[in-house]
Amino acid sequence: MNILKKRLLILAFFLTQLSFSQEGIAVYSDYLSDNYYLIHPSMAGAANCAKVRLTARQQWFGETDAPALQTLSFNTSLGDEGTSAVGAIAFNDRNGYHSQKGIKVTYAHHIRFSQGNDDLNMLSFGANIGLIQSVLDQTEFEGFDPAVGDGKPQYGYFNVDLGMSYHFVDFYTHFTVKNAIETKREIYTDIEIDNLRKYIFSAGYTFGNDEGILWEPSVMFQSVEQTKEKTIDINLKLYKNMEDFGKIWGGLSYRRSFDATQYYSGGTVDEQSLQYWTPIVGLNYKNFMFAYTYTYLSQAVKFDNSGFHQITLGINFNCKREPYHCNCPAVN
Repeated sequence: MNILKKRLLILAFFLTQLSFSQEGIAVYSDYLSDNYYLIHPSMAGAANCAKVRLTARQQWFGETDAPALQTLSFNTSLGDEGTSAVGAIAFNDRNGYHSQKGIKVTYAHHIRFSQGNDDLNMLSFGANIGLIQSVLDQTEFEGFDPAVGDGKPQYGYFNVDLGMSYHFVDFYTHFTVKNAIETKREIYTDIEIDNLRKYIFSAGYTFGNDEGILWEPSVMFQSVEQTKEKTIDINLKLYKNMEDFGKIWGGLSYRRSFDATQYYSGGTVDEQSLQYWTPIVGLNYKNFMFAYTYTYLSQAVKFDNSGFHQITLGINFNCKREPYHCNCPAVN
């Protein structure tokens, strides 16, 4: 097999495997950086403090026009009771000649069944309204093809995310429908898929106590309605409170696709599924938060060996109530 054909196969593999994350904000592992709000709108204002999170993700260092994503999010509860909440997310996602920019605004409502802060029993609902602009930069294409063009076609559209969450003491679960409505776009061809709907389910439980180490196993499952693509994340995070300092934490996430892609190797056609490992480390100092994640692709065929790097910076402020008496890091 010549080098060009091999590169085209690798490119086709990645376009297939990553297609489910190209509309709106891609679902990576950044939600593990104390940022479930990034994928579940019902988490807006669920915590006892307002939160600002800034993330920067870079893939394939050393490669020209490698995928990169930046997000800036803010969410807070309203009033003393905190039953209503608002939030906003701005993002910039670039992948080669394709780029997306957008903003989402959120409203969430929380129903607290518990009395005071002695325990946590809360049902939450949330909705995003997002405006997204997609751009295809054809100005740097080599040669001219009248079927492709040489401009920068762009298309703006809006969509809606709907979600709900339930917290009970140390247990939590979330369910979100992203891109809930069908949206017509004509940026690449005259006929494009209108259904971008994606379903995301998360659940987790925290073991331990504040005097020792907290263990938080969790899972996240996502499914794309139109293409039937499915993936699952299996996560484990550990937390350790440091006296007069704050909290240090770390974890490991494993993602695997239920779908397999064929590739050519040694005269035979093999199959492989998307799978990668993501270690994460972080710390909380007073009201500030820092996290670093590294993602390593573990399948046989991959574009680069350098992995994906991400840094998250955050600040909490305007804390309105005492923490709940539970092991619930995303809420306390």
